Amino acid sequence: MAGDTSQAHALQRRTLHFTQIDDVLADVTQLAEAERRGALKMLGNWTFGQSLGHLATWVDYSYDGVPLKIPFFLPWIARPFRNQFLYKPMRPGSRIPRVSGGTLATDVVASAPALAHFRHAFERLKRSPPEKSHALFGKFTHQEWIAQHLRHSELHLSFAKCDG
Repeated sequence: MAGDTSQAHALQRRTLHFTQIDDVLADVTQLAEAERRGALKMLGNWTFGQSLGHLATWVDYSYDGVPLKIPFFLPWIARPFRNQFLYKPMRPGSRIPRVSGGTLATDVVASAPALAHFRHAFERLKRSPPEKSHALFGKFTHQEWIAQHLRHSELHLSFAKCDG
């Protein structure tokens, strides 16, 4: 679900590990400032705004539901991987089967509105947990919802790098 997965870009990506929402908010603020200075380089196929919009929309899906029909057997297959999904880095290039482009919410969006959407979504997540169950893994605690979105953010934001 990430941008370019070529070896050259994979070697240049940042290694990120966020432990709380404030970490990802601080990183995104620094990246937005770098973009305003003309010092942000995106290593993958997506724009900064597109990455922010994607991450924010997936937080929204946690509250509103994912607009996908999940085959009934998939949660049974996925459940043994729950802890890996929550606590290990996500791999670039993962794709959702039978979804055009491999994932949802990939619209190209200008950075300013995407940044506002991102901040709003992550502040909402910080304040209160989604009441819905995760489509694949079932009921999550508040901390598990946060962990899932931090792992997702680590993946996509690893493709954003400040030059200078």
